[in-house]
Amino acid sequence: MNVRIFGLTLVVFLASYTVPGRTDILGTPELELHSPSFRPYGMIPAKYTCDGEDISPELWWAWVPRDTKSFVLMCEDVDSPRASRVNWVYYDLPAAVMYLPERVARVTRPALGGVHGKNGTGELGYRGPCQKTGTHRYYFRLYALDVMLGLEPGASWQDVEGAMEGHVLDEASLMGMYKKRK
Repeated sequence: MNVRIFGLTLVVFLASYTVPGRTDILGTPELELHSPSFRPYGMIPAKYTCDGEDISPELWWAWVPRDTKSFVLMCEDVDSPRASRVNWVYYDLPAAVMYLPERVARVTRPALGGVHGKNGTGELGYRGPCQKTGTHRYYFRLYALDVMLGLEPGASWQDVEGAMEGHVLDEASLMGMYKKRK
């Protein structure tokens, strides 16, 4: 396209810009969750399981909705037949936090902010994959909320899900798999 300004002809190139990742129906980027610790739909390294160091993986996210006040992060073994299939419950992460390093401390209130709930074993913080047989799928789910939940430390995943109702602006998930070592 040519544009004439003050007697000069300028050639303007209009390039289409495509946002990587998911977008909603209006083309607005949607929340994304990533990990350099494992590939989406790939195997979770033993380091992050009870067969290894049982530490939390590194996670980061992007395309946060504008009105986000806090995040909730949960990890769940969707193939476990037991009620203790929730591996991590972490809520009231401040909106400014967009990265979790490996080895988030298993304390009530980690240094990054936020509050740990109780996982399926009744403990605070992350507990990695530890099924006895077969290959299981583990979903890390991140929710952007328009409020801080304000729940006491050690809340159950059911309490957190109930408090989130009506406050989820967007969500993202990352699935990794794990098979117990023989």
